[in-house]
Amino acid sequence: MNKRRIAAVLAFVLAGCFALPAAAQTQRKSPKDLPPQHRKWIEEDVVYIITDKEKDVFLQLSTDREREIFIEAFWKARDPDPNTPKNEFREEHYRRIAYANQWYGRDTPGPGWRSDMGRIYIILGEPKSVEKHENLPEVYPTIIWFFDNMASSGLPGSFSVVFFKKNGGNEYVLYSPIQNGPQQLLIHYMGDMTAYEGAVAELVKIEPSIAEVSLSLIPGEARFDPRPSLASDLLLSTQIPAAPREKIKDDYAEKLLRYKDIVEVDYTANYFSSEALIGVFRDAKGTAFVHYLFELEPRRLAVEAAEQGFHGEFEVVGKIADERGATVYQFERTIPLDFSEGRLNAIRAKYFSFQDLFPVVPGAYKLNILLKNRLSREFTSLEADVLVPEPGAFAMSSPVLAGRTDRGSAYRGRNKSFLLGDVQLVPSPRNGFLPDETATLFFQLHNLPEDVKSGGTIEYLITRESDRAGTPGGEKVAIVAKALADLPDPAAIFEEFSLAGYAPANYRIKIAVLNAAKSERLAASIPFFVTPMPNLPRPWVLSLPLPPSDDASYAHILGTQYLNVRNLGEAKRLLESAYRRDPENAAFALDFARVLQETEDFAGVKAAARPFLNDDRKWDFLQIVGEASQAMGEYNAAIALFKDYLGHFGANISVLNRIGECYLRLDNPAEAIVAWERSLQLDPNQPGLKDKVKALKEKK
Repeated sequence: MNKRRIAAVLAFVLAGCFALPAAAQTQRKSPKDLPPQHRKWIEEDVVYIITDKEKDVFLQLSTDREREIFIEAFWKARDPDPNTPKNEFREEHYRRIAYANQWYGRDTPGPGWRSDMGRIYIILGEPKSVEKHENLPEVYPTIIWFFDNMASSGLPGSFSVVFFKKNGGNEYVLYSPIQNGPQQLLIHYMGDMTAYEGAVAELVKIEPSIAEVSLSLIPGEARFDPRPSLASDLLLSTQIPAAPREKIKDDYAEKLLRYKDIVEVDYTANYFSSEALIGVFRDAKGTAFVHYLFELEPRRLAVEAAEQGFHGEFEVVGKIADERGATVYQFERTIPLDFSEGRLNAIRAKYFSFQDLFPVVPGAYKLNILLKNRLSREFTSLEADVLVPEPGAFAMSSPVLAGRTDRGSAYRGRNKSFLLGDVQLVPSPRNGFLPDETATLFFQLHNLPEDVKSGGTIEYLITRESDRAGTPGGEKVAIVAKALADLPDPAAIFEEFSLAGYAPANYRIKIAVLNAAKSERLAASIPFFVTPMPNLPRPWVLSLPLPPSDDASYAHILGTQYLNVRNLGEAKRLLESAYRRDPENAAFALDFARVLQETEDFAGVKAAARPFLNDDRKWDFLQIVGEASQAMGEYNAAIALFKDYLGHFGANISVLNRIGECYLRLDNPAEAIVAWERSLQLDPNQPGLKDKVKALKEKK
């Protein structure tokens, strides 16, 4: 792709064609405020299996269409085989509800799904065996359900659930060894209600299988006294209700809420999780770039047969916004994927890592990036806080770990994600390593103060954590200190750590920058793990190189960002630089004209736009040149430009109002009234304009 085409693509991205939300701000409803079918869905159909996050999101949706899309996504998140048209989980769930209503609602005041038996059946399904003891003269009717092979749902491998007709009532209710106890199973028990041994002894004589579950529902549970089992109570109160949610990744729900107004309808229910990594690094010229990657499971790489093999296509759409939510930069890229059959087969078993970067001006931002698979109509996303320090600030970049490096990269001098100088890092957000591998750590230090530069050190502390989510402060494994004066370049620090002898576990590296007095001035940390797996699959990486940092397209991007953050001096300098280097680029000229307009250089606006007003590129310039002409008192010229604009784009309130102002300046109130009345038809809520029209009509 040549420079001009790259610039045009980047300029199109900045044209405001796409806007990602800073955050979802919607009103949460009560279930009683929902339409009947959706109230039934959340209060009856899925009441036992929906997660708290899913319910919270569902109650924030505002239209029936959004709720139907959510319901589709809800079942997709539970589909055991998304590649088939049938959703086995959904069919089984509704079969259980129907069964519960048919068989467990007969002796209860409500429907079967609401009974204790119905609830347990809907959550756990068919028990492996059922024991019914309904005609014992000394024991209330009791039913024992036995479940096996349940460990995958976060439950004991095997256990029983007991129901009984408490106090001889009509309804079977759930039995708890702690809440009820063996005494309540016996009809004529006259012993001490706090002495369990006597009640159990009576049950043993009457029915040993009931006695066996009266104190513990978990076979073989280690217990050292005859009191009821706490583990059984936890099973009933917490573990069984949580079982349907054990394996559900419900992050799709908040993504659906966040992006429901952004992503096309056919994508909305198709969110999938991915791993992501972000780093902010400066190039040799001091320009900050956000480097990012998505790491996807192999099955997310959807392709279709093409003439020369197989073709797929990803679309990347991103936005950075300031702390007030105002857009600073947005971008869009289409990523074609073309493979031969052999190449496709070779990468099918690997993770797919898409990597990219873009420049950004100093500031604190919210970053949102969507990655959309156009063939499968699926999308994933990343959201992160990004801090780009001011050029003169003493700062440390976020550290990044890589399992592979390519020193002396052939792409040196160009911009490519995680290419730092001539070293290409190949990081993974999982930060996993095999025993005996070497991990490469990279970070940057900027603007070292004198007390650090003279006699300062960098200290690396490696700790072994109790779990992957551990925090600094675990078991110390190694500590290494290096003098800053001995480093080749403190602005780009590469450190290699041999993992020979590291046992499989979770670890963390803390990086501390110390001054000459050994006081900590900056610190950061990064987790990693060593796996016992015989091999650790490394991702297949797609990273497209971009032009060098001195390319005019970067001056244009950064200049537009400065314009959006209202730094007009830097915006004008950079946008003029881009324009002077490629004056025939319409996007460069338009954004240069925008900053000239902001600085009230109206003659400059017209000069920058003039070459584009004689062909089909003029449409983007008509409004801004019309506004410049109006500001210079050239009202007839402005009206002609504005009318040309309306003829192409259709009605526009701002342009109609400007036409009215121009006519008024030309002492033509009749035409001013025509323009303003058309504007009021589009938006009647313009009280100041109504007053103007009324005054003109009265004067006339």
